[in-house]
Amino acid sequence: MRTIAVINQKGGVGKTTTAVNLSAALAEQGQRVWLIDLDPQAHASLHLGFGMQEDYLSVYDVLTDDTPLADVCHQVEENLWLTPSHIDLAAAEMELSGAVGREIILRDKMSDMATNFDYIIFDCPPSLGVLTLNALTTADEIFLPLQPHFLALHGLSKLLRTIELVARRLNPALTLTSLVYCLFDSGTRLANEVVGDVEFFFAEQRLSNSIWSEVSSFDTRIRRNIRLAEAPSYGQSIFQYANDSNGAQDYRCLAMEVMNQTDQMVIKPRQKIVTAEANPTQAR
Repeated sequence: MRTIAVINQKGGVGKTTTAVNLSAALAEQGQRVWLIDLDPQAHASLHLGFGMQEDYLSVYDVLTDDTPLADVCHQVEENLWLTPSHIDLAAAEMELSGAVGREIILRDKMSDMATNFDYIIFDCPPSLGVLTLNALTTADEIFLPLQPHFLALHGLSKLLRTIELVARRLNPALTLTSLVYCLFDSGTRLANEVVGDVEFFFAEQRLSNSIWSEVSSFDTRIRRNIRLAEAPSYGQSIFQYANDSNGAQDYRCLAMEVMNQTDQMVIKPRQKIVTAEANPTQAR
């Protein structure tokens, strides 16, 4: 089983699109996938047909109440389950401010269900607060979606420092595994220059002992495709909405790379984590 946090604090880089459609592509290949929406905007939930106006239990109830995760795990497609978000989740940061161990609530609650799935994927909010911390303390690896554009790279160093702090103090099993280039236009000089810069930076890090020293980029580039932008408004994954589109083709290829990656990797056992002396405010 792999637990993957899809994270980038910069919005509009294809984070939710990747979390949803990679999940759907893996499910299409027969993998049992659990997608957990931790973004108060609930875009992943909307993408798969859960409307924010509806009265339903969400991950908000799991984090702030005694609601078990089993009560908010809904099968939305064959082999694909969703734990939805809700706009109320925006208040969770304040409500949990005084809670002991607030950064590991999700990890503790999902321990009984995790073995039922091949992949657990977290769609993280575009911020570095308590919701993202819950994903990072629960996941074993991170997929970082990047738009090959200068502004999309702004703040990357802060994100990497946050990941490093969480790995050092709260989750020693955490690693940054892979980069996913989204909204890619191979015909532009800028896209190729930015990719070159990113690859050079991470190539230098391979000589270090950092948690991103073994990061690699997927060969698949998620091309800019209008069908990917249209699918959420119909509450469908790209495979339900436009099965023959470039977007569907790209995410199928990405899923195959992820599965090949799984076949080749050795999943490290999670170490016991002692949090009594951890200060999560320093990892934000």
